[in-house]
Formats: sequence, C-alpha cells, structure tokens
Amino acid sequence: MWAITRVISRRIHGTSDITVPKLAGFSIVSPKHVEVEYSDGTKFNFSSEFLRIHSPAADGKVRSIGGERVISGRRYVGIMSAEPVGNYGVRLVFDDLHRTGIYPWDYFYELGSNKFGLMRSYIKTLQKHNLSREPPPSRKR
Repeated sequence: MWAITRVISRRIHGTSDITVPKLAGFSIVSPKHVEVEYSDGTKFNFSSEFLRIHSPAADGKVRSIGGERVISGRRYVGIMSAEPVGNYGVRLVFDDLHRTGIYPWDYFYELGSNKFGLMRSYIKTLQKHNLSREPPPSRKR
C-alpha cells in the first residue's frame, strides 16, 4: 500500500518541509510525458526531458562544470518504460539508456511544486555554460 501522508525535507531551491498526499495515479501518457496525481487532487504533468535532467541518480550522465551539475542535449529524450520499486517509487528507463534513477513519489511532488523555477534555472545554467537543450549533431563516419 502507498504511504499515507509523509513529511519530507529535500530542500529543492528553498523548498522546506512539504506534506505529501497519498499517490492516486501514475501514468506514462506518451514516451514524452508522465502524469502523476495525488489524493488531494493535485496533478502534475512532466516532460521526459524535465524528469531526465532532474534524475535522482548519482551518475545521470552529468557534466560537472565549475562544480555545477549540468545535463545538456536531452530535449527529445523519451521514456521507454517505468518499473515499480517497492511501494515508494518508480525507476524510469529513458531512451538514452539512462536507467539508474529511482524516483520516489515524494520527489515527483517536489518537482511538480517547483517545476517552473527548476526549468528556468536549468535553462539559465545551460546558457551560462554555452550549452543547449538540443542534442549534439550526430557524427558522420
């Protein structure tokens, strides 16, 4: 059974303790979109790019530039599958073969509550390092 109501303290961009309602639904709407709904009626829609760049995995194919975690070139990444992990979350498998991130239900709530600020911050970081959301051009052999 899903955890009832929990208090979490992950502190993403100033987020303090949040009471997370019980999960009501999770679905991959298309390879590019995920929908997560909670018992209080809150519903979040996420692009696969957004979830990929905010992967909770330690590796996540990250470039470290000046100590900043930067993932670029993931605008068109898709989700191939979602694998339940116990009662607390899901492992998303992306078509760039990233599969090590386990997304707890609490984390989806945090991401959804801060979605626009997180995306704005991501775009600013890319611009700061002269990177792009677009994938790099394919190499010609």
